[in-house]
Amino acid sequence: MSDFQVTVKEAGDVVVLTTDGYLNNIGGEKISEVCDSHMESGKNTFLINLEKTSVVNSIGVSILIEIIEKLQESNGKLAYCNLAPIVEKTFNIMGLTKYSTIYSTEDEGLSDLSS
Repeated sequence: MSDFQVTVKEAGDVVVLTTDGYLNNIGGEKISEVCDSHMESGKNTFLINLEKTSVVNSIGVSILIEIIEKLQESNGKLAYCNLAPIVEKTFNIMGLTKYSTIYSTEDEGLSDLSS
């Protein structure tokens, strides 16, 4: 299950990551690498589109928490959109939503994060 893919685009100041596959340690590391490289170049607002990711395990969540901690040092933001109901429930249970925002759609996220 290591065929996790991340595509990246920039929409103004927001870096949008679109994932495809199981968000585990491999997927989490790929997301972390993308975020780290963009943070080094001054970007600190990220929107992760999880439309094609229906399963996230605890290691994937822990890596997202590490990203949130790094972003807090630079007043950055991490947000998610298009979550499957089970993924949204997992994020709520694990406390991710206390430090990041969930949007229904990518457009909604971009509109809010860009303002």
